[in-house]
Amino acid sequence: MHNRHHIYYKYYVVGFLKAYPASVIMAFHQDASTPFTIRYEAIHNFKYQNKYIYNIKQMKIKKSIADLATPLHTILTMVLAVLAISSFRADKTKTIFMIGDSTMANKDISGDKQERGWGMMLQNYFDDGIIVDNHAMNGRSSKSFINEGRWKAVLDRIMPGDYLIIQFGHNDEKTDSARHTTPGTTFDANLRRFVREAREKGATPILMNSVVRRNFSDSKTAVADDDLRDNSSKQLAEGDTLIDTHGEYLVSPRRVAKEMGVVFVDANKITHDLEQSMGKEGSKKLHMIFKPGETPSLPDGRQDNTHYNIFGANKVAGLLADALCRQVAELAKHHVYYDIYVSKNGSGQFDDLESAVASAPKGRKVTIAVSGGEWKKPEAMKGKKVKFVLTRGAKFF
Repeated sequence: MHNRHHIYYKYYVVGFLKAYPASVIMAFHQDASTPFTIRYEAIHNFKYQNKYIYNIKQMKIKKSIADLATPLHTILTMVLAVLAISSFRADKTKTIFMIGDSTMANKDISGDKQERGWGMMLQNYFDDGIIVDNHAMNGRSSKSFINEGRWKAVLDRIMPGDYLIIQFGHNDEKTDSARHTTPGTTFDANLRRFVREAREKGATPILMNSVVRRNFSDSKTAVADDDLRDNSSKQLAEGDTLIDTHGEYLVSPRRVAKEMGVVFVDANKITHDLEQSMGKEGSKKLHMIFKPGETPSLPDGRQDNTHYNIFGANKVAGLLADALCRQVAELAKHHVYYDIYVSKNGSGQFDDLESAVASAPKGRKVTIAVSGGEWKKPEAMKGKKVKFVLTRGAKFF
């Protein structure tokens, strides 16, 4: 009976602001027995159509029928006043979320480790209007990514206007029950789920098939060798033709993309053409293939035909960024390219400016993109024509 004498109002206030981790908002409460009271809640911002919304969630303004004469505009005025005294401005960034396996994943860069996932380098090819949030994980299939709760964690962060790149297959091919899926049934079903649930959150899903394995030897154990990360003990004769190892797992992403009207990027063909053009010897430069003593982090060397080194990951990221931007006009607006990339988080070709400048060829103009953090600008560049572009808040001191 008492509820009949109360009316609930819910308001959403759009703040034109820069992203803050949390904001203080005002919630108002009034009922028949108490005067106006004001309480504060700290909530996390969430994004809707590229604007951060301050959800005055369940901002229940209880008003008895007897008090309905109290103007609601007074409450709204108070809310707007709170927003007005804050330095809010529009944040138009979009996020590309990435889910996949070790060929895409971020890597540990401590101790001069050389392995990189191509997703780790994708940020290099977009301006500050795009944020790449890479959730790919070593050893995961579409099945284990879901079952471990990793997909839910990503889905909870996706906002309208964002993008989701989906690339699985390498580990769906594995035989263990925790990861194995079947093309045409369970693999396709998982891909459909990613697409459907991303769309429900207002995001744009993008499907890719797996990047190629460097297999010039027709190895019968190429799939299992992914987990070993070192094929040094297998001295197989290599021919001149790259041989596919993925089979029907390449077809599922294309099939689901066509069925659901999703952008599809043929990452396998792109990387196949790259490696085939480089040949059996040249393509080794893309992968974690090192002779003993060649790099401090691998004193015994390594022969890994699946995973990328710094050069390979950056090369593949650039090619796949090109392919993405050919198909997604909104991303193309943010597409950039520089000659050399420098970053302290492992996403660059170099982690120090001196080495980057030293690598720049003489006699032509070179643009070096510097990402994040504070840097000492090199003073002596020995006649090199170098232009620095500061990104992600980077600055010189």
